[in-house]
Amino acid sequence: MTIQTSWLSLIGRILLAAIFLLSGINKIADPQGTQQYMASMGMTWLTGLFYVGAILVEVGGGLSLLLGYRARIGAWLLIAFMIPTTLIFHANLGDQNQMIHFLKNLSMIGGLLYVAVYGAGGLSMDAGLERTERAPVSDRPAMKKVINR
Repeated sequence: MTIQTSWLSLIGRILLAAIFLLSGINKIADPQGTQQYMASMGMTWLTGLFYVGAILVEVGGGLSLLLGYRARIGAWLLIAFMIPTTLIFHANLGDQNQMIHFLKNLSMIGGLLYVAVYGAGGLSMDAGLERTERAPVSDRPAMKKVINR
Protein backbone atom coordinates (compact mmCIF):
# COMPACT_ATOMS: atom_id res chain seq x y z
CA MET A 1 0.00 0.00 0.00
CA THR A 2 1.43 3.38 -0.96
CA ILE A 3 1.48 6.40 1.33
CA GLN A 4 -1.17 8.04 -0.88
CA THR A 5 -3.57 5.12 -0.59
CA SER A 6 -2.88 4.91 3.14
CA TRP A 7 -3.83 8.58 3.56
CA LEU A 8 -6.91 8.19 1.36
CA SER A 9 -8.02 5.17 3.38
CA LEU A 10 -7.61 7.20 6.58
CA ILE A 11 -9.64 10.09 5.16
CA GLY A 12 -12.34 7.67 4.01
CA ARG A 13 -12.51 6.08 7.47
CA ILE A 14 -12.75 9.49 9.14
CA LEU A 15 -15.61 10.53 6.86
CA LEU A 16 -17.42 7.23 7.35
CA ALA A 17 -16.91 7.27 11.12
CA ALA A 18 -18.17 10.84 11.49
CA ILE A 19 -21.83 10.04 10.80
CA PHE A 20 -21.87 7.18 13.31
CA LEU A 21 -20.08 9.14 16.03
CA LEU A 22 -22.31 12.20 15.59
CA SER A 23 -25.44 10.06 15.53
CA GLY A 24 -24.40 8.28 18.73
CA ILE A 25 -23.55 11.57 20.45
CA ASN A 26 -26.90 13.05 19.40
CA LYS A 27 -28.68 10.04 20.89
CA ILE A 28 -26.78 10.53 24.16
CA ALA A 29 -27.70 14.23 24.18
CA ASP A 30 -31.44 13.57 23.73
CA PRO A 31 -32.40 10.21 25.24
CA GLN A 32 -36.08 11.04 25.61
CA GLY A 33 -36.47 12.39 22.07
CA THR A 34 -34.58 9.46 20.58
CA GLN A 35 -36.67 6.88 22.42
CA GLN A 36 -39.90 8.67 21.50
CA TYR A 37 -38.86 8.64 17.84
CA MET A 38 -38.02 4.94 18.07
CA ALA A 39 -41.43 4.23 19.61
CA SER A 40 -43.17 6.29 16.91
CA MET A 41 -41.55 4.03 14.30
CA GLY A 42 -43.03 0.92 15.90
CA MET A 43 -40.26 0.01 18.34
CA THR A 44 -42.57 0.09 21.34
CA TRP A 45 -41.01 -2.85 23.21
CA LEU A 46 -37.55 -2.78 24.79
CA THR A 47 -37.03 0.75 23.50
CA GLY A 48 -34.54 1.53 26.27
CA LEU A 49 -32.47 -1.54 25.45
CA PHE A 50 -32.43 -0.72 21.73
CA TYR A 51 -31.55 2.89 22.57
CA VAL A 52 -28.49 1.83 24.59
CA GLY A 53 -27.57 -0.77 21.96
CA ALA A 54 -27.72 1.82 19.18
CA ILE A 55 -25.40 4.14 21.12
CA LEU A 56 -22.92 1.35 21.83
CA VAL A 57 -22.86 0.21 18.21
CA GLU A 58 -22.66 3.68 16.69
CA VAL A 59 -20.03 5.06 19.06
CA GLY A 60 -18.07 1.81 19.34
CA GLY A 61 -18.19 1.10 15.63
CA GLY A 62 -17.45 4.73 14.81
CA LEU A 63 -14.37 4.72 17.05
CA SER A 64 -13.27 1.42 15.54
CA LEU A 65 -13.40 2.99 12.07
CA LEU A 66 -11.84 6.27 13.16
CA LEU A 67 -8.87 4.64 14.88
CA GLY A 68 -8.61 1.71 12.51
CA TYR A 69 -8.67 -0.64 15.50
CA ARG A 70 -10.37 -3.95 14.74
CA ALA A 71 -11.88 -2.03 11.84
CA ARG A 72 -13.12 -5.11 9.99
CA ILE A 73 -15.08 -6.25 13.04
CA GLY A 74 -16.38 -2.71 13.62
CA ALA A 75 -17.49 -2.48 9.99
CA TRP A 76 -19.35 -5.82 10.15
CA LEU A 77 -21.01 -4.73 13.39
CA LEU A 78 -22.16 -1.47 11.80
CA ILE A 79 -23.42 -3.32 8.70
CA ALA A 80 -25.46 -5.65 10.93
CA PHE A 81 -26.86 -2.53 12.64
CA MET A 82 -27.50 -0.58 9.44
CA ILE A 83 -29.59 -3.20 7.64
CA PRO A 84 -32.47 -3.39 10.14
CA THR A 85 -32.14 0.33 10.92
CA THR A 86 -32.58 1.18 7.24
CA LEU A 87 -35.54 -1.17 6.85
CA ILE A 88 -37.28 0.05 10.03
CA PHE A 89 -36.70 3.79 9.82
CA HIS A 90 -36.34 4.53 6.11
CA ALA A 91 -38.53 2.02 4.26
CA ASN A 92 -41.21 4.54 3.20
CA LEU A 93 -39.74 5.04 -0.25
CA GLY A 94 -42.77 7.07 -1.35
CA ASP A 95 -41.52 9.88 0.91
CA GLN A 96 -38.68 11.69 -0.88
CA ASN A 97 -36.86 12.43 2.39
CA GLN A 98 -36.97 8.77 3.45
CA MET A 99 -35.82 7.70 -0.04
CA ILE A 100 -32.77 9.96 0.36
CA HIS A 101 -32.00 8.44 3.79
CA PHE A 102 -32.52 4.93 2.41
CA LEU A 103 -30.06 5.54 -0.43
CA LYS A 104 -27.59 7.27 1.92
CA ASN A 105 -27.68 4.21 4.17
CA LEU A 106 -27.08 1.90 1.21
CA SER A 107 -24.03 4.00 0.31
CA MET A 108 -22.79 3.83 3.90
CA ILE A 109 -23.21 0.05 3.88
CA GLY A 110 -21.14 0.00 0.67
CA GLY A 111 -18.34 1.95 2.36
CA LEU A 112 -18.51 -0.34 5.38
CA LEU A 113 -18.30 -3.41 3.13
CA TYR A 114 -15.12 -1.99 1.64
CA VAL A 115 -13.55 -1.64 5.11
CA ALA A 116 -14.85 -5.08 6.14
CA VAL A 117 -13.24 -6.73 3.10
CA TYR A 118 -10.01 -4.74 2.64
CA GLY A 119 -9.31 -3.53 6.17
CA ALA A 120 -8.44 -0.14 7.59
CA GLY A 121 -5.38 0.67 5.49
CA GLY A 122 -1.79 1.50 6.32
CA LEU A 123 -2.46 4.42 8.67
CA SER A 124 -4.41 2.51 11.30
CA MET A 125 -3.95 0.82 14.63
CA ASP A 126 -4.63 -2.51 12.91
CA ALA A 127 -1.68 -1.96 10.53
CA GLY A 128 0.57 -0.91 13.42
CA LEU A 129 -0.36 -3.98 15.43
CA GLU A 130 0.21 -6.20 12.40
CA ARG A 131 3.68 -4.71 11.85
CA THR A 132 4.52 -5.26 15.53
CA GLU A 133 3.29 -8.86 15.47
CA ARG A 134 5.35 -9.62 12.35
CA ALA A 135 8.55 -8.13 13.80
CA PRO A 136 11.04 -10.44 15.50
CA VAL A 137 10.54 -10.42 19.26
CA SER A 138 13.86 -8.63 19.83
CA ASP A 139 12.73 -5.75 17.54
CA ARG A 140 9.45 -5.09 19.33
CA PRO A 141 9.51 -1.77 21.25
CA ALA A 142 8.51 -3.32 24.59
CA MET A 143 11.12 -6.05 24.25
CA LYS A 144 13.90 -3.58 23.40
CA LYS A 145 13.42 -2.00 26.82
CA VAL A 146 13.70 -5.41 28.51
CA ILE A 147 16.70 -6.54 26.44
CA ASN A 148 18.61 -3.26 26.87
CA ARG A 149 18.42 -3.28 30.68
